[in-house]
Amino acid sequence: MGDPIPGPGPAPAVRGYAAGTREYRRLTTALWLAGAGTFMVLYSVQALLPLFSHTFHVSPATSSLALSAATGTLALAIIPVSAIAEQWGRRRVMTVSLSATAAIALLTPLAPSFEVLLALRALQGLAMAGVPALAMGHLTQEVEGRSLGHAMGLLIAGNTAGGLSGRLLAGWSAELAGWRTAMAVVGVACLLALVGFRLLIPTPRQESTERATLMERLAGAARLLTDPGVRRACAVSFWLMAAFVTMYNYLGYRLLEPPYSLSHGLVGLVFLAYLAGTVSSPVAGALGDRIGRLRVLALAALLALASALLSLAEPLALVLVALVLYTMGFFGAHSAASGWLNERAGPAAAQASALYLFCYYAGSSLGGTAGGVAYQHGAWPGVVGYLVALLLLALVATWLLTRLPGGRRAVSAPGDTLEG
Repeated sequence: MGDPIPGPGPAPAVRGYAAGTREYRRLTTALWLAGAGTFMVLYSVQALLPLFSHTFHVSPATSSLALSAATGTLALAIIPVSAIAEQWGRRRVMTVSLSATAAIALLTPLAPSFEVLLALRALQGLAMAGVPALAMGHLTQEVEGRSLGHAMGLLIAGNTAGGLSGRLLAGWSAELAGWRTAMAVVGVACLLALVGFRLLIPTPRQESTERATLMERLAGAARLLTDPGVRRACAVSFWLMAAFVTMYNYLGYRLLEPPYSLSHGLVGLVFLAYLAGTVSSPVAGALGDRIGRLRVLALAALLALASALLSLAEPLALVLVALVLYTMGFFGAHSAASGWLNERAGPAAAQASALYLFCYYAGSSLGGTAGGVAYQHGAWPGVVGYLVALLLLALVATWLLTRLPGGRRAVSAPGDTLEG
C-alpha cells in the first residue's frame, strides 16, 4: 500500500466521459438521484424528532437516536463497503445499497415501538453506506479529469437536495397526517430515486483494478492515521459535524415552545436554511485556492461559533439569521477541511476520504445525541454552550494543522502554515 502520505504530485487524471456528452449526463443524473434518495431518507427524521418525543414519550436525547442509530452504523460500514465494492463492482453495490435503503424506508412507518424504529434505522444506516462510500470514487473512474470538478459539484448538490427535501417532505407530511405518513412519503420518494438511478446509470467503463481485502483496507487506514495531518483533519470533521447536527436536531424543539409556538409545518421550513450550504461550499473552495484552505477553515469555524452565540437572541428573525450563518460556516469549514485532506493525501485521497467520512458520521451519531443531554439540562443556552465547546475543539485542531511542516503535504497552498 506504500507510505501513508505519498510524495508530491497529483494522481493522473482518468480519461472518461466529458461534460456535455449523453453518457456524462446520464451518469451525473443517476448519481444525483442516488445521493438525493440516500440523504433524503437519512435526514428526514430530523424534522420528526419532536413528534417521536411526543408519541413515544421519550426525551429529546433519546429521540435523536432515530438519526444517530443510522449515522452510527453508516460510519461503521463506510470502509467495509468500499472493500466489498472492489469485488462486486461499484454500480452493483450502489444499486443494492439504494434498494435496501428504500425497502427499509417503506417498513419504518409500520414500527410498533420506538425500539423497533431504532433497529430499522440502524439497519438502514448499514444499507445506505454504499452511495456515500462509492459515488465520488465512481465519478473519478468514469469522468475525464477536466469535467470531474463539475461532476463532483452535481453530486454534492444531489446530496444537499436530498437532505433538504427529506426534512421538508417529512415536516409537511407530518403536519398533515402524522409521522408514519411522513416516513412513508419519504420511502416512496427514495423508491422513485432508485428507479431513476437504475434506468440512467451507464455500464461502468472500468472497475477498480485494486483488489484489496477488508483487512488490507483497515491496515491501510491505520497507516494513514500515523500521519498527524490526517488525524487532525479527521478530528476537525468529527467536532464540526457533531456541532452541526446538534443545532438542527434541537432547534425545532425550541421553536415549537413559547414564545414562538410554531407548528411542525413551519418548523420544517426552517430547514430551508440548509440551502446556505450550497452557496458557502463552492465559495470556500475558491477562496481556499487563493488564501489557503486552513485559513478558510478557521474563518468558517469562527463564523459558526459567532452564529451559535447569536442564536441565543430571542427575536425569531435573529434566530433564523443565526441559523443561516451557522449553516454557511459549517459547510465552508467542511469544504475546506475535506479539500485540505485530499490535497495532503494525494494518491491516497480515496482512503483518506473514507476515514474523514467515518469521523464525520461518527460525530453526527455521538455528538448529536450528547447534544440532547445538553438540551435536557440547560435548554437552549445549554445547547449553545455545548456548540461553543465543540467548535473551540475544532479550532484547536485547525490550529494544530497549521503547525505541521509544510513540506510534508502532497500539495501546497498559500497560507496553510504559520511559517509561510
